[in-house]
Amino acid sequence: MDYQDAGVDIEKGNIFVENIRKKIKFQKGVMGGIGHFSGFFKQDFSLYKEPILVSSCDGVGTKVKIAQRLNNHYSIGIDLVAMCVNDIIAAGGVPLFFLDYLAFGRLDLEIANKIIDGIIEGCNEAECSLLGGETAEMPDVYEKGEYDCAGFCVGIVEKEKIITGEKIKKGDIIIGIPSSGLHSNGFSLVRKIIKEPYPEELLIPTKIYVKDFLKVADFSINGISHITGGGLIENIKRLLPSGTRAIIEKKSLNTQEIFLKIQKDGNIPEMEMFKTFNMGIGLCLIADKDDVEKILSSIPSYIIGRIEDGEKGIAIV
Repeated sequence: MDYQDAGVDIEKGNIFVENIRKKIKFQKGVMGGIGHFSGFFKQDFSLYKEPILVSSCDGVGTKVKIAQRLNNHYSIGIDLVAMCVNDIIAAGGVPLFFLDYLAFGRLDLEIANKIIDGIIEGCNEAECSLLGGETAEMPDVYEKGEYDCAGFCVGIVEKEKIITGEKIKKGDIIIGIPSSGLHSNGFSLVRKIIKEPYPEELLIPTKIYVKDFLKVADFSINGISHITGGGLIENIKRLLPSGTRAIIEKKSLNTQEIFLKIQKDGNIPEMEMFKTFNMGIGLCLIADKDDVEKILSSIPSYIIGRIEDGEKGIAIV
């Protein structure tokens, strides 16, 4: 027997890496291309007074099951980048480079290349470089046609510009930036409610907010929340200092029809929806009231709530 008999095709993996090389001939900061044991990235730290690296690692959950059933994998690559880079900007950082991990039962080059195409598109949108990654064949872990993926991103932020939420105070305004739909959370519940044939709407990629953030980064933003698992309630709550509470006004949310359908068909309580899904808001900015109009005029966004004194938590009114 050989390794291929056991289900791992080294040559196919080499072909995949070569395909990636052809797709990304030049990227900012990347030294030596991809395919080495490690990736090399050059950054001019002299541009910063006190540079801090910020990192994020994430996946897209069971949304991959939808992609596999619909044979549509490009959007998964975009999702993978989005889930990581949006976390980077939530700390006030700017993404520098991204790495991916793809695991297959049996490596399918067509599927893998579609995912990579999506990853490259996501990196271009986030203005960060694809530095490398890992592609694994694990026939005893995944069935034929199945795969999973994870991403890892490193960004940079000036220490004095780190955003943690500790500066949030009474009177701050909560600004919502619209989501593109479900993004990449809640799909274990979605798949229990929406049955096959799945609508393509479920695979609309997670919106990447890097360019929006860069347009408002110099304004007085005291907190940024990427609305992922835990929905609006948990992701805003994790930012709040003790003694502050967030008030979210339901009538201000432009919640897409897909959320209303899931709630109705699954008979899901309203608060459970807000704890699970983004409900139409993919990123929240908690800003000083004096800078709100500047932010609203700079990016597609609108006011969805405010910060008050009180017991730490979220009220949906």
